[in-house]
Amino acid sequence: MRNIHLRYVEEKYGKDGVLSEYKMKCPEDFNFAYDVVDDIGTNDPERRALVWCDVHGNDKTLTFGEMMRYSNKAANYFLSLGIKKGDAVLVVLKNNYQFWYVLMALHKIGALGIPATFMLKKHDVEYRVNAASVKAAICISGDGLPEAVDAAENIPTLEHKIILGGPREGWHDLEKGIENASDSLARIPSKITDPMLMYFSSGTTGHPKMVLYDHTYSIGHISTAKHWHDVDPDGLHLTIADTGWAKVAWGKLYGQWFMEAGVFVYDYDRFVPDDVLRVISKYKVTTLCCPPTMFRMFLNDGNLKDHDLSCLKHATIAGEALNPDVYYKWLDATGLKLMEGYGQTETTLTVCNTKGMIPRPGSMGKPSPQYRVDIIDAEGKSCPAGVTGEIVVGAEPRTPGLMVCYYRDPEKTAETVYGGWHHTGDIAWMDEDGYVWYVGRNDDIIKSSGYRIGPFEIESVLANHPAVKESAVTGVPDDVRGQLVKATIVLRDGYEASDKLKKDIQDFVKRETAPYKYPRVVEFVKILPKTLSGKIRRVEIRNSDNK
Repeated sequence: MRNIHLRYVEEKYGKDGVLSEYKMKCPEDFNFAYDVVDDIGTNDPERRALVWCDVHGNDKTLTFGEMMRYSNKAANYFLSLGIKKGDAVLVVLKNNYQFWYVLMALHKIGALGIPATFMLKKHDVEYRVNAASVKAAICISGDGLPEAVDAAENIPTLEHKIILGGPREGWHDLEKGIENASDSLARIPSKITDPMLMYFSSGTTGHPKMVLYDHTYSIGHISTAKHWHDVDPDGLHLTIADTGWAKVAWGKLYGQWFMEAGVFVYDYDRFVPDDVLRVISKYKVTTLCCPPTMFRMFLNDGNLKDHDLSCLKHATIAGEALNPDVYYKWLDATGLKLMEGYGQTETTLTVCNTKGMIPRPGSMGKPSPQYRVDIIDAEGKSCPAGVTGEIVVGAEPRTPGLMVCYYRDPEKTAETVYGGWHHTGDIAWMDEDGYVWYVGRNDDIIKSSGYRIGPFEIESVLANHPAVKESAVTGVPDDVRGQLVKATIVLRDGYEASDKLKKDIQDFVKRETAPYKYPRVVEFVKILPKTLSGKIRRVEIRNSDNK
């Protein structure tokens, strides 16, 4: 192990052994693909970089030496097509292992990589290509995406269509092109301030925003892997996420490879808890990160007792707030504490339970020493302990890991970054010991009869009712109160929806928290709408109720 990450960070620890100070060093010509991947590939070529398997039992291991070689070949292939520094390239490869060396190749040639979900439709393709002036699209066959690209109209900047799993008329064959390319590549000069990566981040209204990062972004993820995921350089880390989402940059790439750890990738189309538990056991995954919803599914739908999970040494959780009941049930089943963390597409990890901390179930942890984090009121003043406000992150000077801007949208950037802060739009409060407790999104907050009610608190109470398997709490319009609290509930097996059960659940909430927070509206459903990464889509429930 070469301890590459120590070239880029300075750390100090408190008497309790917990990280207390953290500074990053960003060389002017730093490029992750050359300075991390190729460094390990040259000096420790047999070190395991990635272990991939799929639902059919196929698997593949790629070393850092192979990752260097294949990314060089891919870079030469892209250059032969005329793709060069500054060109925007849409990358939609799901969880296929080619994604990793394709993205490294784009970093090497200085192109702007834009990972995206395979669920894009014709109008999504048109918007993204035109918004970012995309020059090339690299797509996987199947799921209708190449068809959506072919059907897209008025996209004059798109010059190259490259397919994995082809052939397809009008498309270049990715694997053939890489296979025929040279594996020798001279370093192409770049600056750390050059654009490197971009994600489209959807909000509740309007078109998705384009979140732009430069090469400092990768350095911003060292603390994610080292102090939160606690990755083992000789182990395997699994973050459950599709490559179309920024969570992959958090958990399946930059920080993990800075720490010289192997990344584990399970390529599946549908999340089946027992299948995931099986591969964790089979491949000896040592550290795991996924959303609370998936941990709930492991506990509710998976047969934990049938799987040997002794290989797991550390578990982290992010993507939505963690209900304490999940924390305690997982601890009881595995002996592992769930170490919660928080951040956004626009940031890296900003609030977390770092290695050595004692988590408080339901709290996201404490602000990371990497950032200047505060909770402020509507006037921009720091909130005292126990008072709810907005989480903000210091933006002047910009810390490595924070977005550069919303690409080509200075107005939206100015709406988010002002007063020296990056405004997250997330509402929380801090206790007297510095632990941060999530309340909800600005647009999730329910305003009823003058009260401001966060959905997460009510969902946490509902999770303790024996009949409730999952729930989502939202506000519905009301002429008298402004909004009513609504609970959309999935029942556990053995329970049937009824007016009697509805009243029992309402009375339970009244007993367990302030009575004004109880759900006056209760709807029983079979499933809750979720994103691919497992987050509950409250906005979809709200939109349905407002029709």
